Order: sequence, then structure tokens, then C-alpha cells
Amino acid sequence: MGEAGVVSTKLDRLQPLAVKVRLAPTPKNPPKYAVKVRSRSGKEVVLADPRATRALVALMNTHAAHGGAASHWGGPAAFAEIVSAVHGIMFSVEGREWYEAYNFVNDAGHAENGIYALRANYGYGGLTFEDLKKFRSLETKLTGHGEAGVYPEGVLLSNGPLGSAFPQAEGLALADRIAGNDRVTIVVMSDGAAMEGEAKEAFASIPGLAARGKLNPFVLILSDNDTKLSGRISQDSFSMQPTFEAMATLGWHVIRVPNGHDLEAVYQAVEEGIETARSNPNKPVFIWVKTIKGYGVKSTMESPSGGHGFPLKGGEKIVEFVSEIYDGQPPEEFLQWAQELRQEWEQIQAAKAAKASGAPQVKAEKVQAGFARAMIRAAEEGLPVFSVSADLAGSTGTGGFQKKFPGRFVDMGVAEANMVSVGAGLAKHGYIPVVDTFAQFGITKGNLPLIMSALSEAPVIAVFSHIGLQDAADGASHQATTYLAATSAIPHTTVVVCSCSSEAEALMYEAIHRYAQARKEGKTPETVIFFVGRENYPERWTENPSYPWGKAQVWREGSDVVLIGCGILMGKALEAAEQLATSGIQATVINHPFVNRPDVETLRPWVERAQGRVVTIEDHQWNAGMAAQVIHALSCAGVPCRAKSIAIPGVFGRSAYVAEHLYQHFGMTTQALVQAAKDLLGKA
Repeated sequence: MGEAGVVSTKLDRLQPLAVKVRLAPTPKNPPKYAVKVRSRSGKEVVLADPRATRALVALMNTHAAHGGAASHWGGPAAFAEIVSAVHGIMFSVEGREWYEAYNFVNDAGHAENGIYALRANYGYGGLTFEDLKKFRSLETKLTGHGEAGVYPEGVLLSNGPLGSAFPQAEGLALADRIAGNDRVTIVVMSDGAAMEGEAKEAFASIPGLAARGKLNPFVLILSDNDTKLSGRISQDSFSMQPTFEAMATLGWHVIRVPNGHDLEAVYQAVEEGIETARSNPNKPVFIWVKTIKGYGVKSTMESPSGGHGFPLKGGEKIVEFVSEIYDGQPPEEFLQWAQELRQEWEQIQAAKAAKASGAPQVKAEKVQAGFARAMIRAAEEGLPVFSVSADLAGSTGTGGFQKKFPGRFVDMGVAEANMVSVGAGLAKHGYIPVVDTFAQFGITKGNLPLIMSALSEAPVIAVFSHIGLQDAADGASHQATTYLAATSAIPHTTVVVCSCSSEAEALMYEAIHRYAQARKEGKTPETVIFFVGRENYPERWTENPSYPWGKAQVWREGSDVVLIGCGILMGKALEAAEQLATSGIQATVINHPFVNRPDVETLRPWVERAQGRVVTIEDHQWNAGMAAQVIHALSCAGVPCRAKSIAIPGVFGRSAYVAEHLYQHFGMTTQALVQAAKDLLGKA
């Protein structure tokens, strides 16, 4: 497959096992909303209208917002021309199905809704505009990020964590080369994803392997808008431009597109890239496209974050939003759809107002809000607290500290492993580093650095949020369901799961002071990893709570059964105890936040009093979670117990509007706790 003068290594034709193709076939009809451009040869080409993609994204996002879910706008708006051009080329293949000619991989999972919208415009695989209305709900295959197991007709490789699908695509190109397939691999990714370590590894290995004749033609298309979730990459972190300038040196053939919203220019660049890669597979192609995140709406184009999340909380302004995308003249179908969403929003608001008028107001907030308060207090007392983030400080709660102390933080960008390692370096020179990201990224990409941090006697304090099924709308790729299993066995590490913001504040404050005290005594502190949810919960679950370090907390006393939990599902344990009491069953409720330090001393008398009857609940996989550690510790201490566990039943999560929908779906409910307790007691 190499050109004359290019070194090429002949590979044996190793026949692969048969894998059933589940992708939908090439659409037979052009897109409903289309525009025309000229190809490089001057031929007229029909493509999906990027304005329709943006409008459909806004409309489907509004349905999700009405259901209680967040969604992405800025990324798919930036990618609209790119995916239109790529699909126009892929769907024009003659004589065979599109997927026989191309591997298409979207690494930018936050822009998957733009692909759903574009393909609904084509009617791809029977996908309709009506299907878009359930986006991110439990009822749809259109998950928050692309999941191959849920939507195999549309997703070849699952995405979500930035930079993860791109290197898998390298494996596709390797497999095609070994098998002798005539297929081009096309990957679309964001500049934020290029900050990830695994992406940088692939930047080097793809041209390296291609030069040795080991890969099929490979085309990488990058949307470069200097924007990540929290703001401008170059301002918040550091410029990525030198990295992209170095792609040619690494061995990529570079094609630049100065205006990524000139559809014809983008189309011709993709055409050129595919032709170039086919003519010389030994040199992969990098199409560097300058885009504007949030393109199509002035307010998001000017926003520092590019409107990463959908800026509309509901349908109040959706008519104006869609109209602006079309310069005031949207298709009648979209205008009517937007007007219906506005009416729906008004009905939702009226229902909320009626409900609020008759209900007592209970203060609720995100659990992680307590972390910033504790960090600020400790810093004001003179302790050298320093925040190291990976783009998500606004979501993890540490943003409040960074705003208060702008000289005491650094944002490493979309690079979780690097974040933890930098924190370790700070620790080694006497600072108290607090690192933060979503739990899924902290425990996967940051796990080895956490181990090396502890091994180097350079401990960090970590805030890992959005645990378990709490990141409902984003789907399985963002749902950390193995977080306790992944971290509990790391030596010199304490794992803490907080149930409310007052607990988070008290334990973070104590963790910082314990860290400082250990240093004062010439000792190495332990790493402390805090895990918290995403949604709002009561500031405290009990009156005048106490949160002693290393101890479980008895929130309700009983003699018949012990309910043990941790994190935000403690509310269900309290509800279950109330329901059991109506049946004459008295339950002890124990909050057990120090997961890998089981407090047998506190647990023992209550478990013995209940004759060993224990029911546990946690937002974690059934395997190797809090229950496994607590029950094992009780057994080793000679405390017999008969336990039932409520947890995620050994499966991946799903997209849903809110976490409660998933708890109901997987049977992690108050009623499940009640029934488990009754089963142990032999009562119906």
C-alpha cells in the first residue's frame, strides 16, 4: 500500500474472527434540510445543513432540560460543518455500504448529540426528529455520550472521556491493515481532548506505525477553538498551539482550515485529506480546523466557555435561540417545535410554583459546596492549601476557593493524570495540594499517579465528584461505578464518601489539619480521597450532626436490623427506617463514610443487638464496594452477620434525566431496603 520510495512492511494476512456488523446502512435519501457546495473538482454536492444540526441540538437539549438533565451545546455547534462534510463523503460511497469504506470515530463525546441530530436529518437507520425528543432519557438509545452497547447502529466506538476513542481508532486502522481491508479511518476530536496523555501518545504512535506500513489510511480532524469546559485553554491553562504546530514534525501531513464554518472549505479539506491518506497510507493526515465553540448564537460564541453546557435552562427562550441560528427565518417545523417547548416550559414552571407554595423550604445544595468552605477557612488560618484542577473546578466545588485565592491554583487542562502528579510534586515541597475532577476520570486516568504519589510519600487530598449514577444524563462513560474498588486498596490512602455538604466541609477541614499536623510531627500524611455526588441534597441529614474523623455515625437507633450506607443514598436509608417503623420494625441507621477503614468498634454493638441482620446501600457496583469491605471487616472481627446489599448489579449505567430514574431502574430504592430488611426478619 506504500508509494514508491516509501518503506512499507508486508504483513501476513491474519484472518480475524467474524464480528457482526451492527451499524445502519447508508441512507437512501438526501438530508431533509440540505445545502449545496462545490467539491474540489467543481462538482455540486448536497450536504446536511449545519444550521439544521444546530437547531435540532438546541431543540433536543431543551427536552432534556425539561426532564431535569444538562446537555452540551458549544461542542456540537462548533463541529456542525465538520460532521456535515464527513458524512456527506461517507454516505456518497457507491457499490458498498459506507462502513465498508470508512471507520468513523467521534472522540468528542460531548458533541455526539450533533451527530444524532445530523443523522436524524438523513433518517439514518430510521432515526427521526421525534426520536430526538427523548435525548438523554432512560427511554432512548441516544445517550448523553455515544455508547456502542446501547446504540450499535450509530456508534462504532464508545466515547465520553476525552482522548479515549482516538487511540482505539488506531487499533481499527491496524486491524484493517492486517486484514487487507480497503477502508479509511476518520476521527473527529477537540483541542481539549488533545491535552490528554493518551491522545498525545497516539499523536506519536500513529505516524510512527504508519511509516512502518502497519496502518491503513488515517485521517484525524481536530476542532480547534481554544476552549474547554471552564473557559479558554490558553488563558486558563496553557496554549496548545505548539502541540498542533509539532504534528508535522511527528510525521503527520497537515492540512489547515482557517475558517471551520465555511462548509465548502471544510468539505474540500476533508476530500483532500482522504485522497492524500489513500495515496500514501504511510503518512496519516491531520486536518487542523479553526472553529468557534457555540457558533450560531452570539452569546455563546462570545462566552469564555463557548456555551459548553446548554445555556437555556428550559424553553423560555428557545424560540429566539432557534431563530438566531437561522438569522430570524427558521423552518416552520422548527419554529412550531420551539413554540411548543416554550408552552411546555410555562406549564412546568407553573407546576413548580404550585408545589413550592405548599411545601416547607429545606436548604439543599451540592455536597461538594462544603469543600470550598473548608479549604478557604484552612487557608485563612495560614495553612498552605493549593488547588490543582483539570478543567472542572466549577463542577467539583473547588472553584469557590480558586475565586477567593486566585494565586493559589493551577488548571492543568483536560489532563487528570498530570493533575495528580503535579499535586504530588507540590506535596513533596511542603504544600497541601487538593486535586479535583470527576470521579470517573480521577480513578481511571489518575489511578497510577495516585499510587505513585503515595509511593513517593507525596500525598494529595483529592475531590472526585459525580460518583456512581449521579452523573445521570452523561451516561455510562461518565458514571464512576467502580470508584471504591479502584482506590480502597492503595496503601496509605483513606477513602471517604460524603453524604451532605456539612459533612464534606467538616471532614475536608479536618483532613487539611491532619495533613498539616503530620508534617509538623515529621511524618508523612495519608492521601485522602473524597467522593461525592452531583445533585442537590439537604445540607445535613440530622439535627446537630457530628462528624468525627475515622468514625461511623449512628443516625437512628433500633434493635431489629441495621441499615448501613454512605454518600447521598443515606437519605433512602433514613426513609426506609421510617417506613419499617410503621410495621413495628426498629432499624438502626449508620452512615459509614470512611469506606476502607471500617469502624468495627461502632458497628459491632448495633449489629450484635440486631442479631447480625444488616442491609447495606451504596451508589457503587455490588462487587468490591463499601458493603464488601464492611462485612469482611465484621467477619474478621468475629461479628457474625446475615447481610443483603443494595447496589449496582454488575452492569454499566445508562443515560437518564436524573439519578433517581436510574436508582428506580436498577432497584436501588427505599422500598428495596425495606423489603431486604423484612426478608432478613422473615416478615412479608
